[in-house]
Amino acid sequence: MSRFVRASKVRHVYCQPSKPEEHYSNIRLSTATGDHNYIKVNTKYFAVPVATGNGSLAVHNLDQPGRLPAQPAVLDGHRGAVLDFDFNPCHEQLIATGGDDCTIKVWGIPEEGLTETMSEPLVDMHEHQRKVVVVRFHPTAEHVLASGSADHMVKVWDVQNGASKVDIPHEELLQDVVWSYDGSMLATSSKDKQMRLIDPRSGEVTGSVEAHNGTKTSKLTFLGEHGTLCSVGFTRQSKRQFKIWDPRKISTPLSTTDIDQAAGVIMPFFDEGSNLLYLGGKGDGNIRYYEIVNDAPWSFNIETYRAASPCRGLAIMPKRAVNTEKVELTRLFKLTSNTVEPLSFICPRKSDLFQEDLYPDCYAGKPAMSADEFFAGKNKKPVLMSMDPSKRSDAPSRAAASHALKKQQSPQALQAEVDKLNAYVEKLTSLLESKGIDVPEP
Repeated sequence: MSRFVRASKVRHVYCQPSKPEEHYSNIRLSTATGDHNYIKVNTKYFAVPVATGNGSLAVHNLDQPGRLPAQPAVLDGHRGAVLDFDFNPCHEQLIATGGDDCTIKVWGIPEEGLTETMSEPLVDMHEHQRKVVVVRFHPTAEHVLASGSADHMVKVWDVQNGASKVDIPHEELLQDVVWSYDGSMLATSSKDKQMRLIDPRSGEVTGSVEAHNGTKTSKLTFLGEHGTLCSVGFTRQSKRQFKIWDPRKISTPLSTTDIDQAAGVIMPFFDEGSNLLYLGGKGDGNIRYYEIVNDAPWSFNIETYRAASPCRGLAIMPKRAVNTEKVELTRLFKLTSNTVEPLSFICPRKSDLFQEDLYPDCYAGKPAMSADEFFAGKNKKPVLMSMDPSKRSDAPSRAAASHALKKQQSPQALQAEVDKLNAYVEKLTSLLESKGIDVPEP
């Protein structure tokens, strides 16, 4: 047996759970079920669907731990349950919601957070024919969004204009839709067990393969600049597993790793800076993490964090918000039945200096291009920033929502305005005719 020990900077990474006083509690979760993660987070807020109104989403400030109010301020514009949602990575005050009412809404959050319930979104999009189950913002293009619906359609939207630019039909119900590192590719999983690679501008399916042969939900995540793709799913015997794929040769996985035998869907998250893949299962308290490498065997098991409280959902905080002084590599937010618990993944180092080898430049929270550039065919990598506190400047992603995205009027408001103008024209016409003045036809 070889006595060689593989060199790894993250071999000893461990999870440090938050203290009870750092939790966010008294959350009355929505009873709606689905395959989404139930929680999303950026550097300022976390969002969870709550049992208030028809379809409500609570957006809470991260700097205010403790008990949430019994009746929190919410985004309350859907006529059915909110089934998925996503913060805009380029503008922290914007969040998109997809609902049981077949609509997608984009909301502007006040800089100070939600202090009162909001019912009017900035943008309201209505082109899906059935419930919207997935919404994902583009990682580098401003105001570009992908959505998946129970109408078996993936749409790519120009949010500023409130219109879908590309429609991509599927055979069965969508389970996941994810963007590649630079947003030049989409990957989808669906109930027919197929994982598809898609050109998001032409809508062409460039590759398709049965990712997992089990019947339960499969989830996906691209592995950053590695260029590879991770799928998690089930075997026919209900074993949970993950596979790593090369999108250029999608017919056969690079590796297959069996995890365990359990019923809960696994939620995958990739931390770009540390090359750590986190796998958290719904319904259990375990979070496994693996180091991703660029050649065989493609991944190495690092550790498993175990907790007694079962997990309802997980979210990963943007890298630029981790605490480098504590050598925090990743922060996950775990949703239980009524509480959100931050989980810090720490790399033990003795020095108090900035650990440059652990913190390469990270995503800055700025758009690399406009929606028009994206739909014209351009690809651009994310804008990066230094993780060194002595070199950092605040990313301009906290601009007021009104500056980030122009508010669109709802169809009802537009129709009311048209009716008002028509009535005014009729009144003027009657006045002119009463004075014997002919009014020409338009």
